[in-house]
Amino acid sequence: MAASEKTPTIHNSTSDGGWTVVLPRRGRQRSKATELVSEENQEPWSPIDSETDPSRETSIMQKMERCINRIGNSEFYSTIKCQIQSSLFDYLQRVLGSETKMEMVIYGIGSIESYEPPRLQLSLAILMRRDFSWIGNIEVYDPVLSLSESRVIESLGCSVMSVNEHGRREARLPTLFFMPHCEKWLYNNLLQANWKLNLLRNMVLFGNSFETYKEHASLCENSRVNSMDHILSVGRFTTEIRIETVSDDYYNAFHHSSWHIFSPVLETELELPDS
Repeated sequence: MAASEKTPTIHNSTSDGGWTVVLPRRGRQRSKATELVSEENQEPWSPIDSETDPSRETSIMQKMERCINRIGNSEFYSTIKCQIQSSLFDYLQRVLGSETKMEMVIYGIGSIESYEPPRLQLSLAILMRRDFSWIGNIEVYDPVLSLSESRVIESLGCSVMSVNEHGRREARLPTLFFMPHCEKWLYNNLLQANWKLNLLRNMVLFGNSFETYKEHASLCENSRVNSMDHILSVGRFTTEIRIETVSDDYYNAFHHSSWHIFSPVLETELELPDS
């Protein structure tokens, strides 16, 4: 799982090391998500807007290129890479097992046209795939994505899901769920859908710190605690490694984010407390 120097072929490096991306004129790719989520947990999805224009796509792409270059040359990204190659290495190798690739699923990315934090988050995911050969295909979903944003995301080498899974993707193969700053219910749905020994062991989750949720649980009403029962129960077999934002420039996009690796051994560990 050493870092790979290979860059995606859709990207052209400029002489100063920057990135440019050529927008292809093609339709949306179909996601393979339907193979991994039961039908009752899906609903068809497509962007509300049915039209786009080249100038809008170009503007979004330029914003993404600036973010990719900015974060790629940052101390923050250097710290993330070092963390993956050191603290996380053995855990990632254990999750991969005999597989050579770990698919990445991105839920709740937000609008990359309107806000910088989603652009920074997507940029980190794209850079990780560029630099680590064990990261496979990237699938992205957020109900707020426009057609223009979807086309740009696909032009960056990712696929946009055509169904809303409600966070209930089963990790039948090694899967990295990339979910910075998602809602609690989405994390809880994901854990609930994977609440089996073999599925949890196939997961790596990058998202809000579960330890922080547990610290704050005592201040919540019972109904709110019950809505995150799996988040509060998973800690008994979770290794959580917090990231360092290093700079205020990346605080809004990544504060209180952690890597989570799950290692349940016994079925009794999956028992939930009585409500």
